[in-house]
Amino acid sequence: MTAPTAMLPTTVPHRKLIRSWLIPLCRRNTALAIALAAVDCVLLALLMTGVVSAPTLPGQLLCGAAAGFVIGRMFILAHDACHHSLTAHRGLNRALGRLLMLPSLTPYSLWDKGHNVVHHGYTNLRDFDFVWQPKSLAEFQALSPTGRSLERIYRSGWAPWMYYLVEIWWRRLFFPSRSLLPTRRRIFWIDSMTAALVAGAWIAALIAVAVSTGQSPLRLLLAGFVLPQLVWNAMIGFVVYIHHTHPAIAWYSDKQAWGQSQPFVSTTVHVRFRKFLGLDWGSLIHHINEHTAHHVDMTIPLYRLRAAQSLLEQRIPGIVVQTFSWRWYFDTARRCKLYDYERRRWLDFEGRPS
Repeated sequence: MTAPTAMLPTTVPHRKLIRSWLIPLCRRNTALAIALAAVDCVLLALLMTGVVSAPTLPGQLLCGAAAGFVIGRMFILAHDACHHSLTAHRGLNRALGRLLMLPSLTPYSLWDKGHNVVHHGYTNLRDFDFVWQPKSLAEFQALSPTGRSLERIYRSGWAPWMYYLVEIWWRRLFFPSRSLLPTRRRIFWIDSMTAALVAGAWIAALIAVAVSTGQSPLRLLLAGFVLPQLVWNAMIGFVVYIHHTHPAIAWYSDKQAWGQSQPFVSTTVHVRFRKFLGLDWGSLIHHINEHTAHHVDMTIPLYRLRAAQSLLEQRIPGIVVQTFSWRWYFDTARRCKLYDYERRRWLDFEGRPS
């Protein structure tokens, strides 16, 4: 059976009116933002201390994996700063954004261009929004055998870390080629070089600690650098995937049709997480999954997104809301392989409506 498209009402209010509802929720709290950043910086420092001082490999790996999760939290704060919604001061937002993106080795200016300009400007529009853009059957069949194998791996549900690491960070953020980024700006090179220097200093510091404490440098690099980076990449790849890949979410190749689809509300999913072990996972990842509200108005700070999302869902019926389960996630990965842009439906790798 063909997957349904988003069933938004035909009379969605104008975006200016919707944003007017949200004005009270756009107030920035600079003290709270700095406190959130400080907490995550301290957590990362403590976890990295645990990596180098834990007496057993399992303990080191546990600290390293947790460090990757905290790097993801720091990146979400940086993402807000890049939108100038974290604090009330643009200069402070830029400084915090650059600082908080360093553990994820993300060049700030390149992320700004790819995310703020491209992704938010053209969400789910083919050949513009490149993040998790599904290929058509013809595009998939035109790939080399290696390319087709990679696409199968990326969309298996098991490899969001590989997709983000290779297709986004390596190809588009870390010294991107001229073919992918024809515009060349000095700040792009500076930010990429800064990320490279941070990675080099991080690796050198771990090796120095390993030598001075009689530990295996390879083991410490695995637990203290490779694992945190893989966990962070898995986290961001997974989050972006579930925000814009769903049987009820359409992609577009026609700009006019895309514009008429109310893309600021129709191309995103609000993914709700159930509490587990008494933890509110939405809060633990700084409310990044209250994603419709974020796309409607990027100036809403993350600490007010939950209230904004609730208001939108009360006033605009049809917003796609999905309670997360691993069964739903892997079913989505099974169904959403390729896309038929003419009929606006998801396909499997054989071209069958899924």
